[in-house]
Amino acid sequence: MTTSNIKFRPGSKEAPTEPFKRSVSACLKAIAKKPELEITFAAERPGLAPGKARLPEPARKMTKRDAAIVRGHADSIALKIACHDPKVHRKLMPGNPQARGVFDAVEQARVEAIGSRRMSGVAKNLTAMLDDHFHRGKYDEITDRADAPLSDALAMLVRERLTGLAPPAAAKKMVDLWRPVLEDKIGSRLDKLSRFTEDQARFGDLVHDLLSALDLGDDRNMDNDEDDQDENQDGESDQSGAEGSPDSDAAQEMSADQAQATAEEMSESAMESAQASTSDTFEDGELGDDETPGEATRPNSRGQNEPRGPEYHAFAPKFDEVIAAEDLCDHDELERLRSYLDKQLAHLQGIVARLANRLQRRLMAQQNRAWEFDLEEGILDPARLSRVVTDPYHPLSFMHEKEATFRDTVVTLLLDNSGSMRGRPITVAATCADILARTLERCGVKVEILGFTTRAWKGGQSREAWLAAGKPANPGRLNDLRHIIYKSADAPWRRARKNLGLMMREGLLKENIDGEALDWAHKRLLARPEQRRILMMISDGAPVDDSTLSVNPGNYLERHLRHIIDEIETRSPVELIAIGIGHDVTRYYRRAVTIVDAEELGGAITEKLAELFSETHGSAPAPGTRRRLHS
Repeated sequence: MTTSNIKFRPGSKEAPTEPFKRSVSACLKAIAKKPELEITFAAERPGLAPGKARLPEPARKMTKRDAAIVRGHADSIALKIACHDPKVHRKLMPGNPQARGVFDAVEQARVEAIGSRRMSGVAKNLTAMLDDHFHRGKYDEITDRADAPLSDALAMLVRERLTGLAPPAAAKKMVDLWRPVLEDKIGSRLDKLSRFTEDQARFGDLVHDLLSALDLGDDRNMDNDEDDQDENQDGESDQSGAEGSPDSDAAQEMSADQAQATAEEMSESAMESAQASTSDTFEDGELGDDETPGEATRPNSRGQNEPRGPEYHAFAPKFDEVIAAEDLCDHDELERLRSYLDKQLAHLQGIVARLANRLQRRLMAQQNRAWEFDLEEGILDPARLSRVVTDPYHPLSFMHEKEATFRDTVVTLLLDNSGSMRGRPITVAATCADILARTLERCGVKVEILGFTTRAWKGGQSREAWLAAGKPANPGRLNDLRHIIYKSADAPWRRARKNLGLMMREGLLKENIDGEALDWAHKRLLARPEQRRILMMISDGAPVDDSTLSVNPGNYLERHLRHIIDEIETRSPVELIAIGIGHDVTRYYRRAVTIVDAEELGGAITEKLAELFSETHGSAPAPGTRRRLHS
């Protein structure tokens, strides 16, 4: 087993979990056939980036089930690398966002089924991981099919068909709610899937048949080149046999010994809570399989003639709230949370501070004093007092300093406070916002820091009101918004500093409805007196609210977000920028950058702000220009 990517401190005692980590890492690399893969463990959601894989940080004391959960995440990632072709997936990807979510979930079920069918140990690990995922999401408490995501239910039914394994205990209620409907509509089609488990292209075609039968549409991704489609058609016969598929070759080389390399006896002690937010895996759009990290690309526009979102509405807006951070918890708790934030990212403070200082120097360089002389009023010019001495009748000379062009500026940082930001992303975002606010304040630029989430999971009072009203059709947005003011533009940084600790509060981060949050932040900026107004959105995903999407069209929230962005970018004086953390936001925003890791956020923010401020003294880049980010 290789330990090339495991670092030890000289003279320090090895942590109890290090042997387990090395074992899991070696097994992942063996199954994936990627010995050079860099593997890290962190208390964040597991996922893939180019050349990297992230797994949950194991607790110091684990039960056998806890260890199986970590191994399950490793097996899932390894199988995705070994048995999944991103190019084929993109060619088959549906255009409808809801269909896309179902397609992704079923494809993940396919690659995991390949390992489960060949290795019983992998099957047990994946079952433990899935059961943990659905238990953490409280899927076992769902009683209404409207609350049960179709993508997850269908993925578990596909897994059942491909492996013969029943759904995990925590997912059983969800699957049972959907089973009668799905079996009636697509039961015969589900039976055909097992014959093509190891042929991704043929399997994908069958999944499109399922989507058509479910009235989710069968439009392929319109971004694909026609040449690629022709090539796929020409090579279809070569891919039709399981022996000739890449999936089959990868699966054949996996062995039960490799899969069980991590089967160590663990103590029966209770699991610590370090893995609280690591149950989700990255989607294909977040993997960046053949994209350069940090370099954003904007796909061709699709659906430009579709309805753009003015029909968007909320079912019960009376339950929404706009609230100051200090009103959500008491002063002592804010102080404690702020202290916790400082400790979590003590090492990052120096890095972001250096970036902020670099930004400050660039801004101050633009602030070189420019004076107008020989005026009749203003500040007395001491350099010209000699004239008065030599000629008492010469009038006094005054001077006036010209106002720097960027001083009359306000910047709003709008932070995604959704559950997927939990862990490292939200702590990095809070720290960057804190340091940037302090820096810009020193330069005379006002900063507002806002956050957006919902008051509840799965609908809250809005959904209760809808149920009480008899579940009328097309209810619109069906959750209670929570928009948070961490720092208003006029508040000094020293008074708002502790408020940013609120992002560390357990239970704060829930759903994200980006369109209304962007509209809210934009309207606040329009009310400001400053001549230049900049709005920066920081998010890690597309808008998601299960309650709303379960009873409205699948692209309901996304379509509204696109409408708001278009209104701002084409008709508003506000300059809009977006930064996506592991999520390609360039498909929504003209001026945007995508970063792979939250650690790059400080560099991304300072770089984009520096670009904007430098445009005051130079030519502005054309809309939609993409630059490689060097953070």
